[in-house]
This record gives sequence, C-alpha cells and structure tokens, in this order.
Amino acid sequence: MSKLINGISYNTHEDLLSLSDLSDTEKEEIKLNAQIATAIIKAREEKNITQKKLEEISGVTQPLIARIENGKTEPRISTIIRLLEPLGKTLKVVPIENSKKMA
Repeated sequence: MSKLINGISYNTHEDLLSLSDLSDTEKEEIKLNAQIATAIIKAREEKNITQKKLEEISGVTQPLIARIENGKTEPRISTIIRLLEPLGKTLKVVPIENSKKMA
C-alpha cells in the first residue's frame, strides 16, 4: 500500500491515518483495510496456519499475504475472498451503522 504523497512515502495504515488532510471517506477506507488485514491474521492464527500454508491452500503468494497483513498493500476483493475461503470465512455487507458498532 505504499503511497507517495507530497514526496513522502506512507507504508502502513497508521502512516496514512496520520495525514491530517484526509477526508472522512478516505479514513474509513484505511480503517476498513486494517480491519480486513486483522481479520485475515486472526482467522489464520485460529486455524494455526502459517502464511506459507495459506499460500498453498489459497493460491495467493506468501509475500502478498505478508504485505496485506502488514498493511503495505490494498488487496482486491477477489484476493480477500481467496484468502478467507480456505479459512472458513467470507465477506459480508452490513448497514453502516452496524459496521461502526463492530469496529
């Protein structure tokens, strides 16, 4: 997720959230990406699966899994689904008021 803004490289969700000129929508997108990364880590650890094993069962490369989990890249929805499915998880669309309560 490394982004170059005004000559400064931002590498993690926390780096990006530190920007003061972000819109509320941009902040919510960053927070959602962080929540997705956390959910993938939690699901993987609950199954006691390494990133390498997740690579084998999902087809997503271990380096990409690491970048997603570290907040260094914004994964496509198809990639998220490929990671979550073998972990017994999926994505769910919920009303905004419900998603903010869950955060």
